[in-house]
Parts: sequence; structure tokens; C-alpha cells
Amino acid sequence: MDTSDTSDTKIVASPPPLQEPEPKKLKMSTTATSDDEEEAAATTGTKKLRYKRRKIAMFFAYCGVGYQGMQKNPGAKTIEGDLEEALFHSGAVPEQDRGNSKRYDWARSARTDKGVSAVGQVVSGRFYIDPPGLVERLNQILPAQIRIFGYKRVTASFNAKKFCDRRRYVYLIPVFALDPSCHRDRESVLASLGSDNELVKCLECSERGRKVVGVMGKRISFEPISTIVQSDIYSNNGDTGNAIKEDIQKSELKLATDGSVQNEFTDMENTAIKEDNLTSELKEATDGAVQNEVTEMQDTGVEQDKVNLDKKPMEERRFCYGEEEKERFNRILKHYVGSHNFHNFTTRIKAEDPAARRYIVSFHANTVVTVEGIDFVKCEVVGQSFMLHQIRKMIGMAVAVMRDFAPESLIETALRKDVNINVPTAPEVGLYLDECLFASYNEKWKDSHEELSMKAYEEEAEKFKMKFIYSHIASTEREEGVVALWLHSLNHRNYPDLQVCSRDTIEGKSPKVDDNADTIEEKSNAVEKNGDTAETQSAKE
Repeated sequence: MDTSDTSDTKIVASPPPLQEPEPKKLKMSTTATSDDEEEAAATTGTKKLRYKRRKIAMFFAYCGVGYQGMQKNPGAKTIEGDLEEALFHSGAVPEQDRGNSKRYDWARSARTDKGVSAVGQVVSGRFYIDPPGLVERLNQILPAQIRIFGYKRVTASFNAKKFCDRRRYVYLIPVFALDPSCHRDRESVLASLGSDNELVKCLECSERGRKVVGVMGKRISFEPISTIVQSDIYSNNGDTGNAIKEDIQKSELKLATDGSVQNEFTDMENTAIKEDNLTSELKEATDGAVQNEVTEMQDTGVEQDKVNLDKKPMEERRFCYGEEEKERFNRILKHYVGSHNFHNFTTRIKAEDPAARRYIVSFHANTVVTVEGIDFVKCEVVGQSFMLHQIRKMIGMAVAVMRDFAPESLIETALRKDVNINVPTAPEVGLYLDECLFASYNEKWKDSHEELSMKAYEEEAEKFKMKFIYSHIASTEREEGVVALWLHSLNHRNYPDLQVCSRDTIEGKSPKVDDNADTIEEKSNAVEKNGDTAETQSAKE
């Protein structure tokens, strides 16, 4: 009995130690896996290495062509959308956080618009950076036009947007865009006839079929536009060594006499008669060197314009971004420096909105870069933050002033809170984000954390810039003439506000101001829509 009682007691007492710990261990194990989801360990019996999320700042670059901007937008192809998917597939983001950036504390330093590129973009978040090789895995997944340079560990409270003190953007504007006589609208070309400063008509743009008397020369071939531009980006540099052959189509030789009526040449044999008339005209308007060239050209039986007769003198007279032009353009850009109300340089923001007031640290254009035979002026602007289209509109207004389309004082007028002006918007292709600056953060955490800058990635960034961004800007201009077509839209039909303000400034009158801000904003938006429509129609023509 004692034995049985003892055995019964042991049997009853033994199960609890065997059964209770097992569910406790399972429960604790499930909680401990947290983000790692160690499902493989449960099935295989092997314990998977556990990694911890780290707060990092990631540096990368991208070419914006084909993307609808940086910020993720449902139904649109964006840089952020592709990057988030790459982070998931590389193991930096777990399955349960896929597509939900708030779960891993995502933040971006800058939001670039459609088609805008970046070299020094920065994003931050909590990611799995182990096992080693995250950057290589990301670059294998991402397309070639998005490159990850590297990442740096940051403080737990770091936010790429809030901790970014300044942002530097660069806009590459072709040198010819600053030439007042290049790619002008048709009305200005016609108005200049007979004056001492006749404007040169371009050959590459959509208006090349509208021949202007005494201004635009014949096209030297029927090759595609891109081939013509490759030989020389400047439109006023005709090749005098190539004679126009008699088999050129008659429809190409159209003459615009009053801006709307075109008389078509019907017989190439009339060239000799026109040649004599042109010679007599040139003798009155040109020097002895040009007259000698006319005599030589008579032997070829080719009619030439006085602006395209001698290639060498033409090159000497070609617009150049020299010291005088540089000083003037930098003076124009300096009007933007400081704290101003930029409500005229963005969309959908009223003058009374505090967001319209922005601070520009510096704005200058001191460097000329040559890409694929095209010279570009490098315009660098540094500011705390920028609004939608703000930089493109600042460039658009500066170019209009540089081309004598608007007075320089108009910039100060456009920065007034009580004035609404429809400002031209330069094409997006030349704009890119150059670097995001974190001066305050670096100073505060210099003793415990790495410096956040592009210094470690300068060489790699420069290679990416030349291979993808610069080449894209140059090839787009050469093949499509984006800036050249935009320059034709700089006329008073599309921007009547500039004409009114320009006239008032010249006559010494005060700019037109309306106290009704809401009415002004509505009118400005309406004018902007009409201007865009007119600009589109002008480009299609």
C-alpha cells in the first residue's frame, strides 16, 4: 500500500513539469522571432540567424526619364515605387511591411518632378542591412538608371526630410538659349527685317518651313533633324561649302512675305536672277570680305542669305557665353537670392499661403560644360526647399530676361505678393538634384556618427552623371530640340502678362495690381492654362 500510494503520488506529480514548459517555450519562441519570421526554423529544425533592423541613410542616383517623379503615386511608375520593391526583394524589408513604408520609418530628402533626375538623393529608414552585400543586391535588382552608392548608419530619430538643411539643384541650359537672336518667334523675326539687327531663323525647329525674306537660308539637305543638329547645334551656321542641288524638292523653297502668305518657287532655273538681286543687296549691307564670298558663290549657282555666306566670320560672330554674358546672367539670377514670396513661380499656391515664402541661399551660372558637341551653362541653385516647378520657372524667367523678351526689373515685380504674373516654365529635361546637405546634423553628431555627404561617392556619382544624366540631356536636345521649341513659345501671345508688365516698366508706370487676391489667382490660373495651350499649339506648328 505504501508503495502503491507512493507510486500514485509520483505519477500524479510528474506530468506538470513535462507538459507546462512546452507551451511556454513555444509562446516565447513565437514572440522572439518578431520581424524575422523564422518559419524555416520550425520546419527544418535548424535555427535561422536573427538580424536587427538598423536606421540608415541611403545615397543613390537616378535618371528620371520614363518616371513620373520620385514620390510613389498609385498607378504611376515612380522611382520610389521601384526602390521599395527592390528593398523587399533584397531582404531589407520583411514580407509584412511590403508596400507600407510607414512600418519602416521611410523618409526622402527631396521630391523630384516628372522627368527630373538626381545624383545625390537621400532616403532614410529602418532596414535589415545584414547579411553583408545589401548595396550589391539592390543594384542587381534595380534598372541601370537607378544606382545605389551606399548607406551610413544614423541616429534613431534621423529623418532624411526634416534633417536636410539645404538642397542643391543644377539646371543645364544650352548656350544658344541665352542668345537673343537664336530660335526667336516668327513675329520677332519678321519685325526685325530691314533693321541693322536682323534675327537669324533656325533650321531645326518646327517652324523651319516658314521661310522669312532675307533672313532664313535654304536647308542644305533633307536629312533628319538630328543629323543636321549633330553637325552644328547653332542654327545660324550654314555650310557654305555644300551647294544646294537641283533635285531639292520645290515645296521646301517657300517664301513668307507678310507672315501668312507663302509664294512657292516653281522653277530652279530662276536662281540666277535671284542671285543677281541678292548680290546687289549684299553689296550695300556687308563689307568687302562678304562681297568676295558672294562672288565665289555665284560660280556655284546657289542663292545664299547674307547671314550664312561666310562660315568663318559667322563663327566669329556666334553668340558666346563670355565674361560679359556671364556677368549679366549672374546678375539676373541674383534677384532670386534671399527670402521672397515665390507664389508666381509655382502652381496652386496663393500669395497669402506661408508656403509660398522660400529662402534661396545662392544662385549662379559660372561654368560651361560641353556634352556631345553641345555647350551648356551650368546653373546651380541652393535653397532650403523648393516648390513644384519653382526652379524651372525661375530659369524660364531668367532666360526670358536674358533674351530681351522681358525687362530685368520684371523679376522683382514677380516676387511681389500683390502681383500675379504668368511665368514661363523651362523644360524639365535639364534639371537634376545634385546634392542634399546635412550641415546641422553633421555638426551635432560628428563625434559619434559618420558624416552624411557625397564625398565618399563623388567618383562614382560623376561617372553616373556623365553616362546617364548629361548624355540624356544632350541627346534629347539634339534629337527633339526640346529647348529650341520652348524658346519659340516665348512670345506675347502665350505670355501676355509679360508684355503688359514690360510696357509699364518701360513707360515708367507702376505694375498693375489688383487688391482682390482670389480674383487675381483665378485669372492667373486661367491665363496659365491658355498659355500652356498656346505653347502646345506653337510647338505642334
